[in-house]
Amino acid sequence: MFTVDRAPSSWRSISVSDALFAFRDDAAHATIGVHGRCGKDGDDVPLESLTQHLFIYFTERDIADQRRLPLDGREALRTEMVAKLDGVARRFVVYVLKKDGCVYDFLYIGDPEASEESVAEFDGYVSTFRTASRR
Repeated sequence: MFTVDRAPSSWRSISVSDALFAFRDDAAHATIGVHGRCGKDGDDVPLESLTQHLFIYFTERDIADQRRLPLDGREALRTEMVAKLDGVARRFVVYVLKKDGCVYDFLYIGDPEASEESVAEFDGYVSTFRTASRR
């Protein structure tokens, strides 16, 4: 169980089969997805490997930035890259976090020229993530 602040007003909710919830920022031509799974995998898997697994079907992966940062009292891995799927380049900003037996993925998928303002809005949204104690 977790919480995040309300999504920015420029994002509209969309249905994506493999995400807990997802949004579309039409003005920025970006899609945002939030995934979480508990008790399935990730306990002994490094954040880098969990991140790499998200891009298993992508080619020409060019990592622009990758760094560890605190998120909800744990260390998360933030990766920014451009990668291709079926020859189409997309810009990704991905956070991967392991906490309390769960793995959380936050994905921003946009045009390679996505605005820094749009990415900053995503970063701000992710920073509001908080897990709730299990009872």
